[in-house]
Amino acid sequence: VELVESGGGLVQPGGSLRLSCAASGFTVSRAALSWYRQTPGKERELVARITRAGTTTNNDTSGRFSISRDIATHTVYLQMNSLKPTDTAKYYCKADYQSLTYWGQGTQVTVSS
Repeated sequence: VELVESGGGLVQPGGSLRLSCAASGFTVSRAALSWYRQTPGKERELVARITRAGTTTNNDTSGRFSISRDIATHTVYLQMNSLKPTDTAKYYCKADYQSLTYWGQGTQVTVSS
């Protein structure tokens, strides 16, 4: 199983980015897939999650971020709109599959003018 994130970068406040997580070694439709973020000195926090039952986002990102997946391309996306400086973090993709957990290496998002 491998997860590879991409799409991070520098963006101005109010801007948008779409992160991608390319999955291999499992079927994305059968896994619970999540995006987390982490800043130095803090624990990783859940940003959004998608399962067969639907999607959830945390209170801070609700209405601004959305998670989706493309089963055909084995890719999970995080669409981020109305970005704030407080969204600056390293973003990680996580898969829970067959009682195991897998993480990607992360992609940096910096929101600054």
